[in-house]
Amino acid sequence: MKSNSFIKNNALHMAWAVSLVATIGSLYFSEILEYAPCKLCWYQRILMYPLVLILGIAAARKDNKQVLYALPFSVWGMGISLYHYLMQKTSLFKEGAAKCGMVPCDQDYINWLGFITIPLLAFTAFTLITIILGLLWAQMRKER
Repeated sequence: MKSNSFIKNNALHMAWAVSLVATIGSLYFSEILEYAPCKLCWYQRILMYPLVLILGIAAARKDNKQVLYALPFSVWGMGISLYHYLMQKTSLFKEGAAKCGMVPCDQDYINWLGFITIPLLAFTAFTLITIILGLLWAQMRKER
């Protein structure tokens, strides 16, 4: 029972913190390190940046119902970032990378430990947010 109240009381703050770190990280890569984002990176930003506002306001107001508005952003972001990562690291979607725009979508600006790239970082953030919000949503449904 204690873990349920922990989720109910802290999920929005945790999800907001993840979205804030991801947003600051993406701005660091583009504005400080001057890595030009590709088209798929822009789509991921379009889905992550509003989460900072939605989750921040929801956490401040303790409005757990906002999970219904935030979850679609994180789920779509997971899908796009997974597709982007597979485009970089496998041959499955390589043909689409060159058609991505001025910056090819298979460009590896970072490649830490041979597998950690910017799309993997985005996928991790979207997945964490989705899991946290999914736990909160399940808790809310259980209490009905």
